[in-house]
Amino acid sequence: MFEYRTQPWKTLYLTYTVLSVVFVRLPFWFIISAVPSYRPRRSWNMTRTIAAWGLQVFTTGLFALGAFDRANPEEETKNAALGLVWVDGVPADFIRGDIASLAKANNVGPVRIHGYWHGKRDTAGNVGQRAYPGEKLLLIFHGGGYVMGSGSPKAITAPITDGILQHCSEVCDRAFSLDYRLTSAAPFEAANAFPAQLIDALSGLYYLTQTLGFAAENIVVAGDSSGGHLAIALCRYLIREAFPSLHVPRGIVLLAPSCDWACTHDDSPTASMKTNAPADYVGIFFTSGYTAKALRGTLPEDEVSSNAWISPSSLKINTSGMFSNFPPTCIIASGADQTVDGMRTFRDRLLAANDASKVLYREYPDGFHDFIHASYHEPERTQALEEIAGFVKGLF
Repeated sequence: MFEYRTQPWKTLYLTYTVLSVVFVRLPFWFIISAVPSYRPRRSWNMTRTIAAWGLQVFTTGLFALGAFDRANPEEETKNAALGLVWVDGVPADFIRGDIASLAKANNVGPVRIHGYWHGKRDTAGNVGQRAYPGEKLLLIFHGGGYVMGSGSPKAITAPITDGILQHCSEVCDRAFSLDYRLTSAAPFEAANAFPAQLIDALSGLYYLTQTLGFAAENIVVAGDSSGGHLAIALCRYLIREAFPSLHVPRGIVLLAPSCDWACTHDDSPTASMKTNAPADYVGIFFTSGYTAKALRGTLPEDEVSSNAWISPSSLKINTSGMFSNFPPTCIIASGADQTVDGMRTFRDRLLAANDASKVLYREYPDGFHDFIHASYHEPERTQALEEIAGFVKGLF
């Protein structure tokens, strides 16, 4: 892992990878994917098959080079079209209990962060206008394994925000995508361990409700992959603390939520991490242990498997009562996702603690991880977006 992060190895690796993909792998993929029995899923077409193999090469390269894509907000503020705004840190008295203890142990607290407005602007083309009476809003947390990614309109996951906003246009015409702090660990500088991301999520919600005047009951929180995990943590924390001025959102939408950073499901020979490896690309974010190491910071190694804030689906935790009183929740999962075992466990834990009518779980048998970002992943992408739109409309 990260063995080619320094020069000249980085250039050599990139050169080899590009040449091998263009002149060897891509032609080979075209040939073998023409035969359905050689595809990861027989139902897949050639485009999805080749795209999945390409994503596997891409994620392998990320961890070979340590080339995690991160936004540069200082530069992006110069481009008004991106809709970037700064968000002040939430007041420190909102950090309580074990979260305050974890924050102290990992030396993190509220800081100024940023986010991006998507959708409708005012007549002058400005973003961040105050809520009008009764206005509904989507609060989005992007994915990227907590080590990369952004809510920027330029980000690879921007089609998720745009797709949800387009399909939910009857309910809301704006979305705010928060850029929470990304974490890192050795061999890079250790920074932003958990609960930095939860604190940032609180800051985002505080900005929307206290600065712009949105009512929490008019906000739907959505997150993909690690962003889905963050949405879970935010709701659980708000439910537990019951702040008089910072309430639980109307509902949450979880797209391929990352629920088991400890990989406690993976010992079984039938674990989705193993059986779906030929079809998916996300496994290395989990099996490398890098995100788990970065999130725990100074905490003991077993914290990842024993702490439900980090791994809400860990099989080593008795979560009885932890997820009670959750708002209506929509979970979009995929049968070809390497992390779907954790999603199924989280679904079961939600159902055990809440009325079944409040939990909508849809699993698309042939979808890979976080497929809504991929425009070619049809018909599942459109089906999932329509499912989400129906869920959001049903909340109001």
